[in-house]
Amino acid sequence: MPVSKDNAEYKIRNVRVDDAEILLEIERSVISEGEYFIVVAEELEKKPVQEEKERIQRRLDNDKETLIVAEVNGVVVGSIEFRSQTTKRLSHTGSVSMSISKNYRDMGIGKALLKALLDWAEENPLIEKVSLGVLSTNQRAISLYKQMGFLEEGRLMKEYKLSHGKYIDDVLMYKFVQ
Repeated sequence: MPVSKDNAEYKIRNVRVDDAEILLEIERSVISEGEYFIVVAEELEKKPVQEEKERIQRRLDNDKETLIVAEVNGVVVGSIEFRSQTTKRLSHTGSVSMSISKNYRDMGIGKALLKALLDWAEENPLIEKVSLGVLSTNQRAISLYKQMGFLEEGRLMKEYKLSHGKYIDDVLMYKFVQ
């Protein structure tokens, strides 16, 4: 079992449908911080657990998608998801999103989740390109992605408008895995 820099043991594993409730809690918590996601808290508040279970099952049933979680002491503390594209000319690619509970950041869990996802993608003959978008203000994530071999592909300038009128760029990044 990997040990983080804070000596907490964590485990990386594939998602299970019964992880739905804790995954929703993590996502709501991270979104409520207001710094890392394009959705705001009230857009996720009413998402039912059943809908999350169905989303998880769709990932489990699709060979071109995955959802991986990190556990500390048997409790899920983060996840990374790969969503595939459905059109034929984009079928070789997909996008990544990751969430980690605030108290478990800077412990190597994000890197371990990203490595597990990239290993999965490299072993999957259907996936050639892993893409993501990250808010330009999320320098910690951008640094991790670069460390793991992602390159900046472009920016959508002033793509997101915050409630107080400030704009944030969407940094588009990618990595070829085949």
